Amino acid sequence: MEFGLSDEQEMIVSTVRAFVENEIYPHEAEVERTGQVPLEIGQSIKQKCLDLGFYACNFPTGVGGAGLCHLDFTLVERELGRGSMALTHFFGRPQNILMACAGEQRERYLLPAVRGERMDALAMTEPDAGSDVRGMKCQAVRQNGDWIVNGSKHFISGAEHADFFIVFVATGVDETARGPKRRITSFLVDRGTPGFDVREGYNSVSHRGYKNYILTFDDCRLPDSQVLGKVDGGFDVMNEWLYATRISVAAFSVGRARRCFDLALAYAAEREQFGQPIGKFQGVSFQIADMITEIDAADWLTLAAAWRLDQSLPANREIASAKLYASEMLGRVTDASLQVFGGMGLMDDFPIERFWRDARVERIWDGTSEIQRHIISRDLLRPLGA
Repeated sequence: MEFGLSDEQEMIVSTVRAFVENEIYPHEAEVERTGQVPLEIGQSIKQKCLDLGFYACNFPTGVGGAGLCHLDFTLVERELGRGSMALTHFFGRPQNILMACAGEQRERYLLPAVRGERMDALAMTEPDAGSDVRGMKCQAVRQNGDWIVNGSKHFISGAEHADFFIVFVATGVDETARGPKRRITSFLVDRGTPGFDVREGYNSVSHRGYKNYILTFDDCRLPDSQVLGKVDGGFDVMNEWLYATRISVAAFSVGRARRCFDLALAYAAEREQFGQPIGKFQGVSFQIADMITEIDAADWLTLAAAWRLDQSLPANREIASAKLYASEMLGRVTDASLQVFGGMGLMDDFPIERFWRDARVERIWDGTSEIQRHIISRDLLRPLGA
C-alpha cells in the first residue's frame, strides 16, 4: 500500500476536519449539557453535509452517493471521530447493507436514504443476544402469506430520527452437531407499522445525546416485500455490514484519540509546575511519547485494513485487529490525557472527562474486544487444524 495520501485524499481530510471544527464543535457543550440535539441543529448539519456533497459518501455513484472507496471513507470516519457522535450522526452515512434493496425497495428505501430524504437505523442487538447473534429470540413466523414478528431489540442507535429500520430476526432453526442454529432474515420496517413500537432506552454515560432505543414487536405483520435480501440470508448481509462498522469504530477511535492528544500536548507545553512546563518532566513527556506512538500504530492498522478491502484481499482478521487495538488504544490515551490534566481533567471545563467517558463503549459495541480476539485467533489457528 502507498504510505502517503493523494491530493484528493488530503482534500477529503481537510474538508471533513474543517466541517467538524466549524459545524460540530460549537454545539458540543449544549448537547453534553442537555443530552439532546435540537432538531434545527441536526437538520442544519444534515443540509450542510448535503450541500457539501458528502452525504451518503459511502454509497456508489450509481445510486447517487459520492462513491468513496473503503480507504477514503475511513478517512472521513476518522475525521468525524473528532466530534460528538450525537451531532456527526447527521453527517449522513446510511447503512451500506441497503445496497441489498431490490425492486421497489430501491425507490422506497435505498434512494431516499442516499438523498437524505429518509433516515435509517439498524436493529440487531437484544437483551439476551448481544455478541451471540445466533441466539436472538425476536422471531418471524409465516402466517397467511405474511410474516408475523414478535420480540424486542435494544441499544438501537439513531432510532429517534429513523423513518425506517433494518431489523434482523430469527426465521427458523437448524439442528446442527453443535446444537440448534437459528436462521436469520433482515426486514425493512417502517416507523408507524402496526404492532411495532419505538421507545427511548437506557441512560448511558457515553456519548450523551446519541441515544439508544428499545424496539418491540407485538404480532407485527410484514409482507414478503419487506424482506431485505434473501429469506434466511440475513447472516450473510450482516457479516458484510459488520466489516464496514468495525472499521468505522477503529477510525473513529483514532480521530477522537488525536483530538484528545492535541489537547493534552498543548496543556503539557503550557501548564507550569515548579517553574517549568510539565511537559519537561519525564513522567509527562514519556506519556506523550507513548500516546502518539499508539495513535499512529492504530491509524496505520486501520488504514491498512481498509486498503485490503479495496484490493479485494481477505481482511476479516485485519479489521478485527484494527477495531480491537484502536478502541483499546483510545481508552489508554483518554486516561493518560486525563492524568496529564490532573484534577482539571475531571472537570467539565475541559472536554477530557467527556472523551474519557465516551471511550469506554468503543470496546463493547460492534463486537466486543473479546469477540475481536476470538476472530483473530480463529483466523490464525483454523488453517493449522486447531
